[in-house]
Amino acid sequence: WVQEEAPDVLCLQETKCAVSAVPAEIRALPGLPHQFWSSAKDRPGYSGVGLLAKTEPLNVTYGIGDPEHDVDGRVVTAEFPSLFVVSAYVPNAGRGLVRLEPRLRFDAAFLAFLQRLDAQKPVLLCGDLNVAHNEIDLCHPRINRSNPGFTPQEREGFSRLLAAGFVDSFRHLYPEARGAFTFWTYLGGARARNVGWRLDYAVLSRRLLGALCDCKIRSTVAGSDHCPITALLAV
Repeated sequence: WVQEEAPDVLCLQETKCAVSAVPAEIRALPGLPHQFWSSAKDRPGYSGVGLLAKTEPLNVTYGIGDPEHDVDGRVVTAEFPSLFVVSAYVPNAGRGLVRLEPRLRFDAAFLAFLQRLDAQKPVLLCGDLNVAHNEIDLCHPRINRSNPGFTPQEREGFSRLLAAGFVDSFRHLYPEARGAFTFWTYLGGARARNVGWRLDYAVLSRRLLGALCDCKIRSTVAGSDHCPITALLAV
């Protein structure tokens, strides 16, 4: 699928893979020779992100400059001539919301990080942001109001991101689209019934809207409990 899609940049989240353990077939992906990986320190099989590019970035950084969160290997940022591309895996609030407070601290620190980037040049954030922003973004909003990914606090965090000058590209283009999900639990045949959540986003600086051509949810692509999304920009 990646070879057919032929992306200029491929962002991966929740890789659960140390840099030294990236599979050979991923290392050898044609057209994506520039690869940058981040994994959780001293926690094998936890978190992790990757960013693979067709052309070499001007610069690559890891983390958001916050010691509490950077040990988890959640963010890698590549600078290109016209924009920053950020691959991010936002923390899950956890069953029973046991990690909600750390999640909210991450949201605040991450927003500050994105604003620092945006002050330099536009930003494209691609990632599993672990939040369904509005009721239209999950199948059963009423019964999930107190569950991780749909708490008022997490949704407000995403609203603050948008208020700071960023745009949810898919919802900007398709404001009324229903059943547009990117995650389905493995339980109960949820994917076949499209009982899902939209947790994966391409968020961009508002001044990039003129370059936005499309944002597609590739819901037929199997291989994970999430599906890929594709952002198409003319930059």
